[in-house]
Amino acid sequence: MTSTLARIMVDFTGDGTGEGELSWGQKENWHRIVKQRIWAPLGGVNPLPPDTTTTDDVAAIVRYLMSRHQSLRTRLRLDDDGHPTQIVSGSGTIPMDVVDTVDADPATVAESVAERYLNTPMDFTTEWPLRVAVIRDHGRPTHTVTMVSHLATDAAGIIVMMGELATRTSTPIDGMPPLAQAAWQRSPAGRRHNDAAMRYWEGILRTIEPDRFRPPPQEHSPRYWHGEFNSPALLPAVRAIAETTGLGTSTVVLALFAVALTDVTGINPVVVRPIVGNRFRPGLADVVCTVAQAGLCVLDVAGVPFGEALRRVQRSVINAYKYAYYDHDDMIALRTRIERERRAHPEPDAGRAQRIPVAGGSGQRTARTAVRRDRRHPERHQGDAAHGHPLDLAGRRRGIRPRHGESRGGQPVTDGERPTIRRQRTDKHRPRHIARLPSMRASDIG
Repeated sequence: MTSTLARIMVDFTGDGTGEGELSWGQKENWHRIVKQRIWAPLGGVNPLPPDTTTTDDVAAIVRYLMSRHQSLRTRLRLDDDGHPTQIVSGSGTIPMDVVDTVDADPATVAESVAERYLNTPMDFTTEWPLRVAVIRDHGRPTHTVTMVSHLATDAAGIIVMMGELATRTSTPIDGMPPLAQAAWQRSPAGRRHNDAAMRYWEGILRTIEPDRFRPPPQEHSPRYWHGEFNSPALLPAVRAIAETTGLGTSTVVLALFAVALTDVTGINPVVVRPIVGNRFRPGLADVVCTVAQAGLCVLDVAGVPFGEALRRVQRSVINAYKYAYYDHDDMIALRTRIERERRAHPEPDAGRAQRIPVAGGSGQRTARTAVRRDRRHPERHQGDAAHGHPLDLAGRRRGIRPRHGESRGGQPVTDGERPTIRRQRTDKHRPRHIARLPSMRASDIG
């Protein structure tokens, strides 16, 4: 496979400049980026319809995005201790790679470019958090490769971005960009909210035992595994339950998960780290930025009818969502203090390996924790506005795929390790909870 590479510099000018502290969403992602030594990219390869796009068209799209969204015009300054300050520029240039294939399959070349982008570290002090390439076959663009760092936007922000791009929206952005978010978060109102969130977290962390699961009988290789169960019966059943109860599908799925985990392991309550989008908060719905954070939720569902389990889960997730907006540095300090106090005053059975009391979804883990982690999909959101666009940041492989279903994803694999995939593609061995869902009556969940 051979190809030639050229680089076009795309200039841009946008509203808004300044510098300041990272927002809470940025802090959480920056901590993960540093700890895992990744640049947390979203996006991937996007095939283009034949003869629909020129290289200049793609450059114009890049210019529009960079000019409109402050988060894409943000770089960092690090002090001697590595503490970041965000710097938003009003103008600049960004490189766009142009790759011409030479006796090679364009799709294969595009995948190789995506792999190179994925594995090339990003210097957040000098690079913009967006990488773009155009793949051409005999001068005709056939694919784009687009990746943006999670430090700049989460999946919901990408959907906002692609929706605006489809119409080339030019009206002022209605919402708070990251610098404005950070300013509010430092205000008295922001600190009061954060203090309340820390009290909520402390109440759970001090109440729930840290050793939630039995240690594995032996060490496994690779360390991280990804289990995936596909059931055609699950989504219709979830929708039926949601319609009968008036609850959201995410609440129903969480209740099913909690009941199944308690049934299989005997562990109660179930403690989870749901990824909360935070877009319901004032000024955050339509901003291209990263505001999703991992919450903390306790689900006591043992020994009760499924209808009662649903009601308990609904009550629990309301508080979990409310307090999933917090200063990540303060959460780390709180957790460290509680861990230190527990070591000083161990429980009688504290000789076992300690684990953070969660069933999934946190970037903060002890060395022996083995859980489901997904490097490529930090979260997933529904919607399909991005499909078919020349610069589809939704991505065909590595990024966020807007779907018609109500799914959410996990977090990246730590330490750069890839999970091994084990999939059940039939219903032959499905858990009894799922097997019986289609026959559940309204009286079972009322």
